[in-house]
Amino acid sequence: MGTCKIINARPKLIDDVLINPGIGFMTFQRFNGDKLNEGKGWTEGSPIVYQDFDGNLENENHPATTIAYFRVYWKYMEPEKGNYRWDLIDHAIATARQRKQTLLLRIAPYGANDKEDVPAWYREALGTPPPRFDDGPGWMVDPEDPTYAEHFGRFIRALGSRYDGHPDLESIDLSIVGSWGEGIGSNLLSRTAREALVSAYTDSFKETPLIMLLTDDKTNGFGLSQANVGWRVDCLGDVCGKAWDHVDDWSHMHDYYPQQLIRSGMQDAWRKAPVSLEVCWVIQHWKDKGWDVDYIIDQSLKWHISSFNAKSSPVPKEWEPHIDRWLKRMGYRLALRKFSFPEAVKPGGKLAFASWWENLGVAPCYKKFPLALRLKNDQYHKVFFTDANINQWLPGDSIYDNAIWIPADMPLGHYQFEIAILNPHTGQPAIQLANTGRQEDGWYALGNVEVQLELESPDVSEYWKLPF
Repeated sequence: MGTCKIINARPKLIDDVLINPGIGFMTFQRFNGDKLNEGKGWTEGSPIVYQDFDGNLENENHPATTIAYFRVYWKYMEPEKGNYRWDLIDHAIATARQRKQTLLLRIAPYGANDKEDVPAWYREALGTPPPRFDDGPGWMVDPEDPTYAEHFGRFIRALGSRYDGHPDLESIDLSIVGSWGEGIGSNLLSRTAREALVSAYTDSFKETPLIMLLTDDKTNGFGLSQANVGWRVDCLGDVCGKAWDHVDDWSHMHDYYPQQLIRSGMQDAWRKAPVSLEVCWVIQHWKDKGWDVDYIIDQSLKWHISSFNAKSSPVPKEWEPHIDRWLKRMGYRLALRKFSFPEAVKPGGKLAFASWWENLGVAPCYKKFPLALRLKNDQYHKVFFTDANINQWLPGDSIYDNAIWIPADMPLGHYQFEIAILNPHTGQPAIQLANTGRQEDGWYALGNVEVQLELESPDVSEYWKLPF
């Protein structure tokens, strides 16, 4: 009877940009393979436009992405009271899946002018909108009118009832008031109006992550009190105090974001829900102004960014190395540092293992992707799902030690021992590790295990004490 030895697999690290679910750049009002916006413009809030697609998923002068972000006005989603255009979202989700993306969605209640108004049926009930929107909080309707929370809230609840937990829905951008749904004037809301509007989201989305604009202490604080809510801002890169006509010596990145994160209580929200940031203007504008791209990147990493909306605008060629550095830290970047396991196991026996992981990114993975092991040879293979919770693997080191039971009828022989993080809906490898050893099917080879009858297993109590 032989004594079982322990194999210590130490996969090498790689420095590649990894294209993984829920992190990195996103396309905006576009899908992978679509043409980008020309110049420095972008589109906002209109019905989703579908470009001709030739099968090429590459985005010229823009990183590959796993997220397609769309913002659509309420008026298009509920053109008649109670008549919801779910087909618009269903088509977008199906297209995102085809383009190897998930959908991040904001349904904004209204924009900033009559053409971007609330649904016509609701406007008819309210009467003429205010004549000016730029001097006030950007309200197209009075949010204190109880019918506003009633009707818009009803739509959001219907949205959640239909789509919460959908595998191809990345997250929902919580939008309640203000031009383009950006929350302008949320600080003026009464408690009744604020809680009614925010609760429409937090009551309805229990599985799909929610993100909300960094607006005011009361609105952000209430959102956090109801759910694990992430945050977003829409002017990353604004570092110049002369950029705004109405203020002097003030910028978002120096005078708003750092302070409001602390005041609103959102500073640690990244531990449970994603941080998704949006470019101020477009990246080319940063370059034209001579702004320090590395400072902007480093500040976003300090705030634990997971995803970035560049508004489907090109990345300046000279800045691609900076963007690659950014992408290698943005969100999670999981590396397997060591995996210890026995070289042999009996049918019906326990295969104990110990593993050390490092998250080289700045945030965890927020969706539930199972960690799985596989024994495989030319004649047979078996997948074993573990109970590892990778959502808890914050930046830095994590240890996961456990065991799998080998079926009593497992055929004897030599097997390759493999590991992967899977899509829970397809059962296929979903997350690339920052390691060598990835095979064509997405599984990572760890070494070999023999299933044999004559075996003296190591003492489990000593096994856990193996030098790491």
